[in-house]
Amino acid sequence: MRPGKSGRAIPVVNYQKEYMSVRAIAQLDGVTKNYLLEGETVSVLRGVNFSVYQNEFIAIMGSSGSGKSTLLHILGCLDTMSEGTYELNGRNVSGLADEKLAALRLDYIGFVFQDFNLLPHATVFENVALPFLYSHTDPDQSRIKVMEALDAVGIAHRIKHRPSALSGGERQRVAIARAVVCKPKLILADEPTGNLDSATSSEILALFGRLHKNGATIVLVTHDHEVAKTATRTMFMKDGQLAGTP
Repeated sequence: MRPGKSGRAIPVVNYQKEYMSVRAIAQLDGVTKNYLLEGETVSVLRGVNFSVYQNEFIAIMGSSGSGKSTLLHILGCLDTMSEGTYELNGRNVSGLADEKLAALRLDYIGFVFQDFNLLPHATVFENVALPFLYSHTDPDQSRIKVMEALDAVGIAHRIKHRPSALSGGERQRVAIARAVVCKPKLILADEPTGNLDSATSSEILALFGRLHKNGATIVLVTHDHEVAKTATRTMFMKDGQLAGTP
């Protein structure tokens, strides 16, 4: 069973029907990704079809090397596909130039990484405010939005600290605040609890749950079944192919 738009559980076979009247936020059709390694072509993704709808919380599971992180990077416009099409918010992004992909990332996507990717010499506030360096948002409005994001993840009391003074869980909260500060349509998380102990992982997963409850759309990559249980839909990557409800 899967939760529908109304929050009620619906059979997997009817899952797509429940969303047929809604345009997908992200839509992959026949996506492949190949790399040239020592003169040989290595296929990482093999004809992936995948739809993400508003307010979904999707976990993508798979072993190391299965292609799940590559898929997430393509969804986040951090990498390009070899074949296929990708529509983000109704726009075909296949073949767009790097600067246009960067603009799409800023407007539509928030990232959370396993190793946090925080600037070591910047304060918590400065790290979360980073996306506004590339936008035309009024500075006063930027400050308000940064504080709202920090409040939402429970780390506002640490705004003047640098990452080295924070615990792993606090650093991930800062990373999540940075991901949501521009209110993106899609939050992408790559093993967000991979470097955390079990108690801190539970706290971070509860935070993702609250974000989802408040309307966020989340795609989370993990190899941990306990982490995947937080999501409302689970997909499985194996040998570059995606199984589950597309």
